[in-house]
Amino acid sequence: GILSPAAAAGCPARTMTANTAGCRFADYFVISGLDVETGLEPDELSALCQFLQASKGRDGAGRVSSSADEGENYEQSPLRRTFKSKVLAHYPENVEWNPFDQDAVGMLCMPKGLSFKTQSDNRGPQFHSFIITREDGSRTYGFALTFYEEVASKQICSAMQTLYHMHNADQYDILHTSSTICINSSENISDNCSDLSTGVTKLQRFNSYDISKDTLYVSKCICLIAPLPFMHACKKVLEQLHQAVTSPKPPPLPLESYVYNILYEVPLPPAGRSLKFLGVYGPIVCQRPGTNELPLVDFPIHEMFELLGLENVLQLFTCALLEIQILLYSQHYQRLMTVAESITAILFPCQWQHVYVPILPASLLHFLDAPVPYLMGLHSNGQDDRSNLELPHEANLCFVDIDNHSIELPEDLPQFPNKLELIQEISEILMAFGIPPEGNLHCSKSTSKLKDFKESNVVCDKKNGNVAGLALSTYELLKENETMVRLQALVKRTGVSLEKLEVRVEAGSNKDFKVHCDEEELKIHQLNIQIREIFANRFTQMFADYEVFVIQPSHDKESWFNNREQMQNFDKASFLSDQPEPYLPFLSRFLETQMFASFIDNKIMCHDDDEKDQILRVFDTRVDKIRTLNVRTPTLRTSMYQKCTTIDAAEKAIKLRLAKIDHTAVHPHLLDMKIGQGKYECGFFPKLQPDVLSSSPACNKWVKRSAPAQWRRKDRQKQHTEHLHLDNDQREKYIQEARSLGTGVRQPKLSNLSPSVIAHTNWKFVEGLLKECRNKTKRMLVEKMGREAVELGHGEVTLTGVEENTLIASLCDLLERIWSHGLQVKQGKSALWSHLLHYQESKEKNEALLGTTSSPGFIHDQDRRKIDSSCMPPLKISLTRDMRHIQNIGEIKTDVGKARAWVRLSMEKKLLSRHLKQLLSDHELSKKLYKRYAFLRCDDEKEQFLYHLLSFNAVDYFCFTNAFTTIMIPYHVLVIPSKKLGGSMFTANPWICISGELGETGILQIPKSILEMTFECQNLGKLTTVLIGHDNSGLYAKWLVDSVVVRNEITGHAYRFPCGRWLGKGVDDGSLERILVGELASATLETDERHCRTPPMQQSPSMIRRFVNITPANRPKLNTGQIQESVGEAINGIVKHFHKPEKERGSLTLLLCGENGLVTALEQVFHHGFKSPRLFKSVFIWDFLEKAFVYFESLEHTEQTQEENWQTRAKKFCTFVSAINSAPRNIGKDGKFQLLVCLGARDHLLHNWIALLADCPIIAQMYEDTALIKDHTLVNSLIRVLQTLQEFNIILESSLVKGIDM
Repeated sequence: GILSPAAAAGCPARTMTANTAGCRFADYFVISGLDVETGLEPDELSALCQFLQASKGRDGAGRVSSSADEGENYEQSPLRRTFKSKVLAHYPENVEWNPFDQDAVGMLCMPKGLSFKTQSDNRGPQFHSFIITREDGSRTYGFALTFYEEVASKQICSAMQTLYHMHNADQYDILHTSSTICINSSENISDNCSDLSTGVTKLQRFNSYDISKDTLYVSKCICLIAPLPFMHACKKVLEQLHQAVTSPKPPPLPLESYVYNILYEVPLPPAGRSLKFLGVYGPIVCQRPGTNELPLVDFPIHEMFELLGLENVLQLFTCALLEIQILLYSQHYQRLMTVAESITAILFPCQWQHVYVPILPASLLHFLDAPVPYLMGLHSNGQDDRSNLELPHEANLCFVDIDNHSIELPEDLPQFPNKLELIQEISEILMAFGIPPEGNLHCSKSTSKLKDFKESNVVCDKKNGNVAGLALSTYELLKENETMVRLQALVKRTGVSLEKLEVRVEAGSNKDFKVHCDEEELKIHQLNIQIREIFANRFTQMFADYEVFVIQPSHDKESWFNNREQMQNFDKASFLSDQPEPYLPFLSRFLETQMFASFIDNKIMCHDDDEKDQILRVFDTRVDKIRTLNVRTPTLRTSMYQKCTTIDAAEKAIKLRLAKIDHTAVHPHLLDMKIGQGKYECGFFPKLQPDVLSSSPACNKWVKRSAPAQWRRKDRQKQHTEHLHLDNDQREKYIQEARSLGTGVRQPKLSNLSPSVIAHTNWKFVEGLLKECRNKTKRMLVEKMGREAVELGHGEVTLTGVEENTLIASLCDLLERIWSHGLQVKQGKSALWSHLLHYQESKEKNEALLGTTSSPGFIHDQDRRKIDSSCMPPLKISLTRDMRHIQNIGEIKTDVGKARAWVRLSMEKKLLSRHLKQLLSDHELSKKLYKRYAFLRCDDEKEQFLYHLLSFNAVDYFCFTNAFTTIMIPYHVLVIPSKKLGGSMFTANPWICISGELGETGILQIPKSILEMTFECQNLGKLTTVLIGHDNSGLYAKWLVDSVVVRNEITGHAYRFPCGRWLGKGVDDGSLERILVGELASATLETDERHCRTPPMQQSPSMIRRFVNITPANRPKLNTGQIQESVGEAINGIVKHFHKPEKERGSLTLLLCGENGLVTALEQVFHHGFKSPRLFKSVFIWDFLEKAFVYFESLEHTEQTQEENWQTRAKKFCTFVSAINSAPRNIGKDGKFQLLVCLGARDHLLHNWIALLADCPIIAQMYEDTALIKDHTLVNSLIRVLQTLQEFNIILESSLVKGIDM
């Protein structure tokens, strides 16, 4: 059958036009190398790069390297210098769906330019691949083979000779002037180079070139540019073409025929099919995964594991998922490419969204400054030590030294979930293929390893007595192996058990299949797919129910898209609250990444199945499968590790394709060439004949075998629908734009660099950073204020600890990136801290000059009188003092850690914007530290940035207090007695005990003369209650306390604990100690205007009208409806509290004992209709409860037969009342009532007690007939409301129940 081009191949999604030619296997064939016409030009790009490096040194430390000024490094011997390479030819001239980018291809084919060698050097051909990312994020792949050819041009040889003369003369001068190297100076320099090459200096013994004796060789490169990364096939094509020109016998056909064939006659295999075509010497096979399989990856992933080792790969994988900047470093281009492509391949179903340049050409080195997430590969020349590498910001960098098997990670990198089990699962696969999990330092041998170790042979050899399909003990197999020793080390480190390792052996093995590619290639395919399936399975397991949490837009796509940045697309908090605790540090950061956001956006954009792009479709199918398997409640998450089950099916699909080739392309054939064309010399790759290669054949008959007609039709329709959906321009545009959100620059433009281009790129970065800052601040505020704040009517809502940490950590990363953009000289790992230290140093110098000695922030005694005694003097705002607080914390060891702690502290103090503004107001310092184009020197942007940070002051953060829970913190306490009744006559000794979320102080004596003190103790966290009391000594032991204020002297948070009650026997309710519930005092409000959270007996303590006890009659009279409402609201508050994820809950003490809390509400219930006694005699609710207690006790003794249920209730009630009465504490009657309510709530007894008391005859004596407690319907509804507390596990703060052992 004959196949029309369009049906022959699924055009890749990147081709926007429906041009049939977009289905070709390769778009261009390129030759690049030395252009004899233009001769030897120094490669100005690498020269520029060296110049930039040198100028960096000059700006910073005043060193000037003389050679850098000319822009070329003349210390390198000429053979080691780089010269300009040119694209000599490319065929065809242009294809419309992929315009030829001469600059990019030229740079990436030969990233280092031309190199020269002589016959004594090793000149083996080198293969590498590269990638060109277009502006819109779509990619084209390049595959290049670089080899050496003899230089035929006499001019070039003599130019090289001249360069050597100059070089040697220079070297001679240098050697003579410096006494470091002795040289036998009897030698005559100008005579002849050849004498020199036998000279004593080591320098000249190498790399010499003598035109009369040496043959000069120069590098040349042939290259295929292709739409899909069929690396193995392209490598074979190029190797066979190279072999054709180097072998003594000419190839069967002219080279043009083969190039023509690969450009115009070989189609891309359609999805799910395999294709065979002919190279110069043998068949080449490639296969493409189907639409329901993992996408195509043809790079050998196992090489990444051999180069880095499993442990390092997982760390690198975690960094990639968290979008940390990644820099790969190696002297082999292909290694850079393999690691980059492999690591991005295993991110499935996510895609790397940021700058991706696996091979960074010399001209783009300034891109390492980029303050955006990137994944880049840097070529090392093999001589430079890692320590010479000046990297702009290491605070958030993952540096991968591929050749040295090592990786440097940023601080506090979270663990990938189930890391150990994952290591074990992958180890089993690697070992089955004979690859040691800890990597293989001699990677070149790895391929031979794969060949030798065919474990299937061991199994299938029945004579050995091995039964096919039996799991071999890998352990036995590897016991003699040197690998074992290294493995055991890994095992000790990771806890993977070897005895458990099962090597997977397919009973069928590879023998059943006659596969059309060599064993080696099949092994690579198998290993690739097994590893990728395991990683894909991790995501399908972790995100099995992700769809539930996707927030579908309420309005149409168009308006959703235009407001994309304000929209939340995923319910992160709910998702995280379902996750096992150990996953949280990783997941909470991962959910914040651009790649996750884009993945979810994609999900929202492609709502219908047929619209989905392949990656999403494959992922969703797998997720559905898992969901049907786990019929158990899908929301129940466990951290049980589920191994991958899809490997066999995936492998089988590949084997089947390779066993039965679906398509065979037209064979190469003679072209219509003129006589004399197509001849060439052995050993030289010729320029080909452009006239025959410039245009595609008029009618393209691709031959297709073994397919019935109807299958072809179905196939064609299927592909047609695929195209319809994939090429939907608008959707593509949306998704592209959605991806580019938050990333200013996806891809650096590969073009000649002028200062203006560099400036423009940096401008792009500055804009990008600003946009990111805007989005981050908005996101953090929305999270902080938006959650339920509306519903609760105030800003009490807090983020989950995990989520807040994530957002703050990402803000710290952003600040580090901003501070390292355009740095002159790098010092230390944290650019921000380094800037702060410079500032601190200059400030301290100034202070020393001015001689300011008085410690700032403390106010002397004589000033104290002027200050209103009801509040503390404010803390002095000082940037350097905050730095000193951080420097005094011994637990923080690194600069990055200090910078982060300082940011957290400034956020908590609401001073971040102000501090940074102050830091940047020192323009001299900024000039000294930063280049002109740096973000911090762009005034407008800097202003806007500080303005965005200002918005954080709208909410309360506790990101410092909650992060450093074990440090010592100074607290300042001030007790404010009532202004109207000065405490001057007060004779007793007051004490106080302060509790917070993290601990309590124990009893502290307060000096009664000044009622103020400062003490240090371990971080208490947010403060919750204060227990205040006195020892009742002396003549006048009555004390009316207005409130207590406690301030954390580092963060400046002050808490106010209102009291407004008497402490003393025979006054008020006779209490000698009270529990006060506090709240954060906001700096702006006058202290008196604050609401009290400890319910006062009267309206306001500052308006006490009488010296008598304050009677309940002073309370505002509420009707029964209002009372019911306040009970309802109090209970509601508690219910809501428990419905929040644990990390988000506020203080339960406030909901029980605070203003509008449960205790106050029940007080109102019992006060309603309470008979008002004679004047000057107060009756408290506790008096009523004690009478009831006596009544119940008496009943017990008379043994009247009540039902059993009633008896147990009464018993319980009596036990609690007597326990409270006999407690060793001096709490008054209202304090006892509060205690009873709290204990009753804790033990779920309140509703029983209300029922009990409502039936008690004592009520008749003490309540009016209209009292709420006498109204049966009201009491019943009250009981029902209180019953809702039964499902909650109420844990009381220890300060509430001190001394009660129940």
